[in-house]
Amino acid sequence: MISSGSIAHMANREAERFRAANPRALAHHAAATGWFQSVPFHWMKDWPSPVPIIAASAKDAALTSIDGQTYDDFCLGDTASLFGHSPLPLAAALAKQASEGLSYMLPTERGAALSARLAAMFGLPLWQVTTTASEANRAVIRWCRGISRRAKILTFNGAYHGAVDDAFVDLKNGQPVMRTSLVGQVHDLRDTTTVIEFNDEGALADALRGGDIACILAEPVMTNVGMVRDGPGFLQTLRTLCDETGTLLVFDETHTISSGYGGHGITHGPKPDLIVVGKSIGGGVPCAVYGFSSEVAARMAARNQSRPAGHSGIGTTLSANALAITAMDAMLSEVITRPAYDHMLRGAARLVAGLEAQIANANLDWHVTQVGARVEFLTCPTPPRNGGEAKAAMQPELEAAIHLFLANRGILLAPFHNMMLVSPVTGDDQIDRLVEGFADCTKALKE
Repeated sequence: MISSGSIAHMANREAERFRAANPRALAHHAAATGWFQSVPFHWMKDWPSPVPIIAASAKDAALTSIDGQTYDDFCLGDTASLFGHSPLPLAAALAKQASEGLSYMLPTERGAALSARLAAMFGLPLWQVTTTASEANRAVIRWCRGISRRAKILTFNGAYHGAVDDAFVDLKNGQPVMRTSLVGQVHDLRDTTTVIEFNDEGALADALRGGDIACILAEPVMTNVGMVRDGPGFLQTLRTLCDETGTLLVFDETHTISSGYGGHGITHGPKPDLIVVGKSIGGGVPCAVYGFSSEVAARMAARNQSRPAGHSGIGTTLSANALAITAMDAMLSEVITRPAYDHMLRGAARLVAGLEAQIANANLDWHVTQVGARVEFLTCPTPPRNGGEAKAAMQPELEAAIHLFLANRGILLAPFHNMMLVSPVTGDDQIDRLVEGFADCTKALKE
């Protein structure tokens, strides 16, 4: 058990060390008066450091700041650069496309090749392109409601599916509540969103057998409340109950694409009716996709024929722009490959083994969770079974102190729950430095 005094002592010491090492970042934020809270988007302030690091450049699995600090990057843009920063095939394809036009509002030849690659990788035949995973999730929810003629969706307590209001419902003392962090929502989302705990098969059956749920929107493994693994047989039960009740199963694989080639549904099963993938699929270029079965496509086409012409409420002018299509095609054809996953999974296994050894050496009741190339250490003794348990186990002050300690030693983790990603270009030396830094941190916490 780490005392609150020890955590505070280390956090204060590391904050001073950060300030001393990053004078240009401090000056930058002081001068950036035109940005709200000194950053171009507000969540950039969520990093645990006194001010966010100011990035100068990144390549492969390393990031350099304007203060000349070089970081082994295990954040990788919170999955956007899961396959490395600026892979050469992507950079070359983007440069060529930039000279030929960026957005036409028309299809391109390269788009046909991309659709075939998506179908081959993820096992669903038909696809659409959006600008973000949030937008893709919104589109999928609309389609599922539209073709099922059902108003409700089901999500899991603690889930996050981007800036999608429908998913901002949690459980508190077993009762659904609107998430208080959601700004400006004036409608009661609980009328159209049912929320239950992950891995609760009884609650799942009760909710679906009411016959009013259009779709389940789920990560096959929860990754936004720490990491919560699916219990034995839970995902298959999910698939079976959806089939029995006419409910559409949607997997948001924006994060669980880390599980293996084709994502979690292909790697471990079962296959969903619809899938959303964002962030990494374009190598960091803003884009996302959603795919669906032939049966769902037929229902979507019928719904389109039955509605008046005009705005559908799905998509934007920049959806499927030429730059995004080119980025995804380059990534899927030359970067996101089976050999790339082989390297990622080997590296993740090395990282897990190293972290577990250091946790044992420090005699800490922590554990490590892995979802393919995604790794996280949780500062609690038992892996949580659902979002409620995961939230209760979190220690934000401790997590922030660890993050800052490692950043001060050239190791960058995700600012949310200290998640780590291993890319195809992450070296064993980088993994070993992370493990060594983690060991030094646990020692410092006990001083």
